[in-house]
Parts: sequence; structure tokens; C-alpha cells
Amino acid sequence: MITLNPNGVYLLDGKTIASEAPVGKDEARENTITYQILRAHDVDGSKGKDLRIRFDAMVSHDITYVGIIQTARASGLEKFPLPYAMTNCHNSLCAVGGTINEDDHVFGLSAAKKYGGIYVPANQAVIHQYAREALTACGNMILGSDSHTRYGSLGNMGVGEGGGELVKQLLENTWDIKAPEVVLVWLEGKPKRGIGPHDVAISLVKAVFESGFVKNKVLEFAGPGVKELPIDFRNGIDVMTTETTCLSSIWITDEEVKKYFEMHNRPSAFKELKPGKVAYYDSMVTIDLSTQESMIALPYHPSNAVSIHELQANPEKVLKAIEEDTIQRFGEKVHPDLMSKIKNGKVYADQGIIAGCSGGTYDNLSEAATILKGKSIGNDYFTMSAYPQSTPVYLATTRNHIAEELLEAGVVIKPAFCGPCFGAGDVPSNNGLSIRHTTRNFPNREGSKPGQGQISMVALMDARSIAATAANGGVITAATDIEYEDTHKPYQFDGHIYEKRVYNGFGKADLSQELRYGPNIKDWPVMPAMQENMLLELAAVIHDPVTTTDELIPSGETSSYRSNPLKLSEFALSRRVPEYVGRSKRIQADDRARRAGELTEELKKALAVAGTSAESTSFGSCVFANKPGDGSAREQAASCQKVLGGDANICYEYATKRYRSNCINWGIVPFTIGKETPFNYEVGDYVFVPGIRDAILGGAEEIDARVITRDGKSTPIHLYFQNLTEDERQILADGCLMNYYKNRK
Repeated sequence: MITLNPNGVYLLDGKTIASEAPVGKDEARENTITYQILRAHDVDGSKGKDLRIRFDAMVSHDITYVGIIQTARASGLEKFPLPYAMTNCHNSLCAVGGTINEDDHVFGLSAAKKYGGIYVPANQAVIHQYAREALTACGNMILGSDSHTRYGSLGNMGVGEGGGELVKQLLENTWDIKAPEVVLVWLEGKPKRGIGPHDVAISLVKAVFESGFVKNKVLEFAGPGVKELPIDFRNGIDVMTTETTCLSSIWITDEEVKKYFEMHNRPSAFKELKPGKVAYYDSMVTIDLSTQESMIALPYHPSNAVSIHELQANPEKVLKAIEEDTIQRFGEKVHPDLMSKIKNGKVYADQGIIAGCSGGTYDNLSEAATILKGKSIGNDYFTMSAYPQSTPVYLATTRNHIAEELLEAGVVIKPAFCGPCFGAGDVPSNNGLSIRHTTRNFPNREGSKPGQGQISMVALMDARSIAATAANGGVITAATDIEYEDTHKPYQFDGHIYEKRVYNGFGKADLSQELRYGPNIKDWPVMPAMQENMLLELAAVIHDPVTTTDELIPSGETSSYRSNPLKLSEFALSRRVPEYVGRSKRIQADDRARRAGELTEELKKALAVAGTSAESTSFGSCVFANKPGDGSAREQAASCQKVLGGDANICYEYATKRYRSNCINWGIVPFTIGKETPFNYEVGDYVFVPGIRDAILGGAEEIDARVITRDGKSTPIHLYFQNLTEDERQILADGCLMNYYKNRK
């Protein structure tokens, strides 16, 4: 169904794939849609390899916008220079922490009034649906503080980054990247009945994730299959490209996109986007939509996928492997029992969820209602919820009897909310198996707490197969195996509710307005500048193949403390290395004592072996992981380490650019080591990096360091810190992005 071609290809007249062309690669690459857009947003206006991008709009949700505004305010913010929408779709529920969630929402509205922003109240829309409906335009670029910022199917390049990159845009600086490679995603054929966007997206992630085939590259979708996909179908594939670890995405635009913008009362936002006469792509992915099967992505990653038919053909083997993986991840505290889900040779689910930016679309809900019409999800253990992704979508489902049919079948309908996607809503019972049309199924994304002996698991499926499963008594069922015809009316957007509820203050900044603070909203603590030398103590050593941002800082109810840096940092690595916070606090206390002229005996010994002075050498904690940072763009994955005195990460490679950028913006040096270098060191060992400040400011990209083990032995290690811009080097030397801006006032 999906084939990968690692070789460069030319696309001629948008129709023909060729291995050669009369135009050179570099010239032809400029004819891709990707480079047409990137060059138009590069403030330098050159066609070089270094891009300095300014975006057309930005979006954040209520896990991230308080920290972004607080950082920008401390760095000299005067007003929002571009449309900036703040949605309240992640911590809309106010049961955790008393008033703190609504306090943050009130802060967001006050900031929109003061600085000229757009404020979308709780439960009005999930972040990416609001951006699609109100902010996208063909040829534009949107930056979001959420990793799933993807609007390529509407002709708008979307990029998800940590909050520091949004701060730079608010201060009228740039997003700096190397000119990326572009991958042609060529769509052919037409999906059969029962196939939905999640089936295609899961297959794409499975095909490219593990090998890193598209990592930090732009996916450009074209081919005859595009016209066979409705807009909701395209959006559903596009938003999941984040899970491939690509940089961004873009699609050709056509009459369907034109109709979308006309329906949303923004016809001027449309323009035709297509590659030039000869366009060059660095590699290619071919997807035959006609052969797509109904898929299931098993715990604990969207790439861990098989077809539903494969699962049901050999359930014991598949589920036993997940049980073993679970014990390996969480140890003996948990007791997974997926084998009990097999009854009469079939796998049963306990819960079905259709939600969020990928799942809660009108078309998904419409087909799910069709499949469930006149049926029942039953009154046994299986439960099901559906979340329309915005109030206009919700309104259309009520007008066109979709909500009615879902309710009659026993499905609970809830307002727009991202909770089921990040562990803050519809948490299953212990050992529950939840099937979800959401974006992620990482560990704890369903809300369980393995440290307390709880474990439940999420598998990703398309809304159509979730509905088929619900109609089949909870037996996991491929929607291709049932007959149905969706006769609901096509979606019609009605934006009147936004006119009544959304505060649109762009261009209306009023600096006389006061920011409204709740008692949990705290300023960032002081973060010291980098010293001449660096001594690091390993506070966590993780040898998992990949470490997600959810493991670095848990999502779910933990995120309620997002606006209190000290409180939130208490949860850093809590579900993966529970001892990390205590170790980091001890290291931080030892460093404070060092700055006051007092040294612990352990630190004296380490400095003596290093042959350096306490006055010229900083002391901080360090995390080693093989490949950290897959998943969310939340900057807290790095900022919590910094708040606890973290000075560096060491790894073989970073899973995503956005996590590495977060580390840099928070003054955490993103060290890497060679793939051939064994890292057999333990928690409590030290890494001494002499002359690090001069090396970073002087443009070096690697440095000799030494590991000092707890028994006093010293061994060499070679560290890399490559591809840093001049500004990023200064940010690291200053200690963090806020310090960088303060020093330049």
C-alpha cells in the first residue's frame, strides 16, 4: 500500500514522475510548493541554506500560552504583532487544583485585551480546528505551541514548536532553520467504503517513523488521489504527519479547498497551489489509497500498527507482546492483562473515543452515526464518547440528526476538548483497553498512573472502525467488513457562535488593561548564565529506544500546574524516573552552596579530579537518554529541567527539532555523542566539560570532556553541539532566552 523511494525524483507538470530532468536539483527544488512558501516568508529574501522565517499567525492552547506571555512580557513585549489565537481546549475541566485552570483562562482573556490577541473560550473549539476555520490561508504559515500544528491540507504550512519560538515571533524575531529536504507524498487510487483518514495516517506513520525517513523534512502531498479525498479526510491525514517526525506539510489545493474557504466566509484565503513545471523532491512516498486496510495502532506508539484483520487473526501473539513491553517499561508495579480481552478468539475493547483535532470532524461523526443508527453500544462494560471538535461542528451534527443518532445508540456527546488525547478525560479503568480516534497512544496518554499500580492502554483506530466495534458489542471490527451508506447532509459552517463568544482583539491592543493573575501564576525563577566550565551530575540515565516528552513531563492533570514553574517541575520524569526530582533538587542545592562559597565533600572530590576551581565551574544536573523528545511541543519538557537546575542533555540524537529547540531556549546544552560511543555510565557520575562557554561562543561544534565516575575514575568522552545559530549560541551562554532578551534591552 505504501512504498518508499529514498532517491530524488522530479515531478513534471504536476503529473509525471521522472528520475532526470533538464533542470538542476537546486533550481527545481525551488519549484516545490514548500519552497515557494518558505522563500516568501524568509526575511532575508535570499535563496540560501539558512532561513529566517516570520509567520502569518500563531496559535496556543491553555497549557502553553501563560508561560509564553510571561516569558515575552519579561523580555519586552509591547503588543502582539501578528494574529495570535489562544484556545482553551486542554485544561477546560476545573476539578484539579481548585481555581487554577479558570484563573489561567481569565489571564488569557486579559492578555488578549492588553496585547491585542484572539481568545477562544473553553469548549468552543480545539486549537487546530479553530485555526483551520479562522486563521488558515493558502500560501501562509502558522506557528503553534502544539506539536500537531499542521494545516497543509488547506494550503497553509503549519509548524509546531515550543513556547520559546513563539516568544521570538511576538518580539518580531525569526524562526531560524536550515533549508529542509522535501518529500513528495504521491497519492493514487480511491479509498474503499469504511476506510477513513486515521487508517491512511497510521499506515504512513508505520512506514516511515522507525527509520526516520521523513524526520525534519517537509511532506508535500500531490497526485491523482488527492481529488478523491474530502477536506475532512485530508485534514485527518495531515494532522497526523506530526507523528512521522516531519518538520511540516503542504498539499496541492483544488476546488475542494476553494469550497472550504467559501463555506467559511473567507473566499480570499484561497489560491491555487501546485508545483512548478519541473519540481525536485529529495525522496518520495507513494500511497495507493485503494489498497488501504482498516488499521489499529497498538500501545505505545502510532507506528506500532497492524491491520485489524491481522490483529484478529493472531490476537494472542500480538497482545502478549504488548504485555511484555508494558512490564519492561513500568516494572513489576503494574500487572497488564490484555489476554483477558480475548473471548472466543476475538479481541474486545472496553471503551471507544472519537475526539480532538484528528477525530472530532463532521465527516467522522457523520459516518460513525450512520454505522450506529438503530443499534446500541450495549449496557455492558463497553462505553463510548464523542467530542465534536468545535461548536460549529457540534451545531451541524445537531441540525443534521447526527448527534441524535449517536445519542440514541448510547454514545455520550461532549463539548470540544483535547483531554482524551493527552490523558485528562475519559480515563479507562485499570487494565482497560481504549480504542481512540485521537492523535497519540503514548504511555499515560490515557491518564493512568503506573507508579500507583495502574495501567490502562490506548490503541488508535479510525472513527468508522470504532463505530463498527461499538455496534458489534465491543469486538474490534474493521469498518470495511460492514455495509453502510452515509446519507447525512454535507457539512455547512455556521460561525455565529464565534461572533458571540470569541474575543477578537487583533490590532486593538490596550496597554491600560491589567493582566489578571491567579495565585498559581508565578514568574520564572532566576536562571544563571553559563560559566567558563561545566560540571554535570547525571540525574537520570534512560536507555529506552525513544523517550517521549510525556515521560519528560507528564501530560494530563499534571498540566494544570503549567503556570507555576516550581510546582510543575515537581512532576518532571515522575512517571519514568521518580527519583529524578529529588536528585535534581539536591544537585541544585549543592550548586547554590557552591555559589555561596561552600562545597560538599562529593563536589570537592569531583572538582579535584576535574582539576578545576569551584568559582569558574557551574554545577548542574543532566539527563541522558538515547533519543529524547518525541511527541508534544510543550516547552515544559525542557523548562522543568532548567527550573530544577538542569544544564544539559546528552543523547545519541534528538527525536524532534522542537524538543532540541526547547532545550536551547531554556539554556540546556543539547549535547550528542557519536553512535559508536557506548554510554555505560550511571546516575551519580559526573561529566566535566572544560571551556564550554568559549567553545560555544567561539563557533565550535564539538568538545573533549571527561566522565568522572562515583569511584573517582576519569575517562574521556567527546561531545557534539552542532548546527547552532549565532543567536542560539548566545542564548545558551546567557542561560536562557529570557536572559538573552534582558541583556539586550
